[in-house]
Amino acid sequence: MSGPAPVMTATPGGADVEREVAFDLVRRGLWALPAFMLIGLIGWGWSGLASVTYAAGLVLANFWVSAVLLGWAAGISLGFLMGMSLGSFVLRIGAIAAAVWAVRDQSWVEPVPLGLALIVAHLGLLLWETRFVSASMAFPGLKPAPKE
Repeated sequence: MSGPAPVMTATPGGADVEREVAFDLVRRGLWALPAFMLIGLIGWGWSGLASVTYAAGLVLANFWVSAVLLGWAAGISLGFLMGMSLGSFVLRIGAIAAAVWAVRDQSWVEPVPLGLALIVAHLGLLLWETRFVSASMAFPGLKPAPKE
């Protein structure tokens, strides 16, 4: 007598939805973040450019690490995925804070563009990505490309 599969176990052979969405965020960030870098250069000079570039690296690294960790955790179990999602978020935000704290006294750091780039890039990329994420069980992850 076999019953239904436990809800909290991993689904073997399923789509790697978490990794697909997070890597799509990184891809879009590589397109959008040069505009932030130009704003940093125009508004604050070379220090602004360096600060925004540093922030862009932190944002993209944050999403990349998220993709790797969530993709790995999804293969273990849904409960582990939920725990990894919350736990890694706290650790990744702490790592970003430590990375900013480590360079705060450097001559190339401009705090305003650094902080703005960190906040606006994170939120902007997440909001932009909502346009491309499917809310359908037929297409988990990203929406299929429109047929032309």
